[in-house]
Amino acid sequence: MKVSVLGYGTVGRGVREMICGTEGLEPGPVLVLPEECTEPFMVTDIDSILGDDSVDAVVEAIGGTEPAGSFAERVLLSGKHLVTSNKAMVAERGIELAGLARERGKAFLFSAACGGGVPFLHNISAARGSDRILSMSGILNGTTNYILDAMQSDGLSPKEALEQARELGYAEADPTADLSGMDSYRKIVLACAVAYGIQPYAAEEVEGIYGFTDADAQLIKLRGGEVRLIARGGLNENGSVYSYVEPGVFFSGTEKEVRKNFNCASYVGEKTGLITMIGQGAGRYPTASAVLRDLTGILNGITEMMPDGCRREKENNTPAERYFVRCAKESASAFSCSEIWYGDEEKICFVTAPIRVRDMHERVRELRKEGRSIFFASV
Repeated sequence: MKVSVLGYGTVGRGVREMICGTEGLEPGPVLVLPEECTEPFMVTDIDSILGDDSVDAVVEAIGGTEPAGSFAERVLLSGKHLVTSNKAMVAERGIELAGLARERGKAFLFSAACGGGVPFLHNISAARGSDRILSMSGILNGTTNYILDAMQSDGLSPKEALEQARELGYAEADPTADLSGMDSYRKIVLACAVAYGIQPYAAEEVEGIYGFTDADAQLIKLRGGEVRLIARGGLNENGSVYSYVEPGVFFSGTEKEVRKNFNCASYVGEKTGLITMIGQGAGRYPTASAVLRDLTGILNGITEMMPDGCRREKENNTPAERYFVRCAKESASAFSCSEIWYGDEEKICFVTAPIRVRDMHERVRELRKEGRSIFFASV
């Protein structure tokens, strides 16, 4: 199978390199910008790839929603298989592209869009046919995990930890999607689409790590806990799907031990119970290896990840959690306190009684609209 690549950045380079060394795959032309066209295998016009009948599959490695989304559509319309690691594009246009691929009898696979080298979406897609997936969760963003680990293990400030992550290539120039939790949310949304055929799209219950401070880290560590950014999704009893992202405090268990830029992804099957996967969540070769897994999957007849009829759903009937909260004393009355961890003249740190995730996020949003500073994490 001859494979072309759109984009020749970190992921694109890794994908082409691995294609060259994989039995059954042959490298095709690579699409680049005119100023980057320095090798004979590079082209600057996508039509030269789409019109090449010898090219069987295309890997989209441009990133972002456009022009990646338009190119992805044209790839399928031209009668070629499509593989991508682009979670933003798949979260926005995945259902449409999956339908188009099905109509054309072509593959649309994106297991590299969530977890990098961790085969999370791949295994969920495979498990879906023989088991009922009850819930999913994970540390799905290596950038935020590196920052949180550096703050709690090495005593760095948030700014110092971010700068170190940038120096090591774990954080992008604009880390907003990572730090806000939106990158993790897009990934759990795709996991829901694959597991349930329902893609949540109301991104209201998404909390990142912007509010986490050195003082929070020290206090939680004194209690024996560590904070991780966790994405969760699952089935409600009525068949609807929930999804949310927020910091979580862990006193034991696998998540507490996940260090540096590693990812940890889990699902609970009705028959299999808990399945947990840990590995590199980003980088050239972990992501490229997931892309190659999809390409070799096509050779073995695998053509889809989203089930037929996948739809978007706004309802988000979230479960209840207990929360660690740090806020000004005058804000504490917004919550039902069950255990106080710390208090002084200005601030208080406590654990709440169980509260639905949706209600917790809504209360925090209202307090922030009033200019109140607050950090919260599930316990």
